[in-house]
Amino acid sequence: MTQRTVLRITGDDRAGFLQGLVTNDIDSLSEGLVYTALLTPQGKLIVDFFLQQDGDAILLDVAADHAAALFQRLSMYKLRSKVEIAETGLVVSRGVGPAPEGALPDPRHPAMGWRLIGETDLSEDVDWDALRVAHVIPELGIEMSTDSFPLEVGLDRLSGVDFRKGCYVGQEVTARMKHKTELRKGLTQVQIEGAAPVGTPITAGEKPAGTLFTQSGDKALAYLRFDRAKGPMQAGDATVTWTP
Repeated sequence: MTQRTVLRITGDDRAGFLQGLVTNDIDSLSEGLVYTALLTPQGKLIVDFFLQQDGDAILLDVAADHAAALFQRLSMYKLRSKVEIAETGLVVSRGVGPAPEGALPDPRHPAMGWRLIGETDLSEDVDWDALRVAHVIPELGIEMSTDSFPLEVGLDRLSGVDFRKGCYVGQEVTARMKHKTELRKGLTQVQIEGAAPVGTPITAGEKPAGTLFTQSGDKALAYLRFDRAKGPMQAGDATVTWTP
């Protein structure tokens, strides 16, 4: 399971500070966890994370490998805002069974169960990759990278983007992709016969058609060029088929 780091954001300007940066609406914190992302001005993904209200603070739950870079980026944007950002020693637990006290539903999909920030790890033993493949849920560092556009990896479908809130970094590009263009490539589920390493190129005939990622049983996640993803395709020794 991906290791997580929890940051605590405090100060009078904490909500407004985040509202002007991230893809989702911070006002939704009163309803539970908020799944969101920070983008570049060009609309590409920097990092995705969860936000949670905690009294007079906001807790930020992010993949540990990306916590230092996110801390640095948030500190750069802080300027004169009345905001303090600090790393905590808190632990993120996850599960799909009965939720312990204080746990909140994962907003991306009901199948992803609950998340809990606390002092000890109460995580259940769950095949998270199987759930991610079944419901087309990308993970940063695997299906998502700093070259990803949020809509191409489905962050809008996973309740990670709010198109009615005000401006945020990368908002213009994201809105334009939503309203003025048809996605020609993106993350999707495919059928797979055989197996191939994560990152294996997918070809249709002799043409590049995408990249293979996480596999579970006879299904996998793949980033495809939709115009070329016709019929059986090859990913190393595996055969990949996409059914829209």
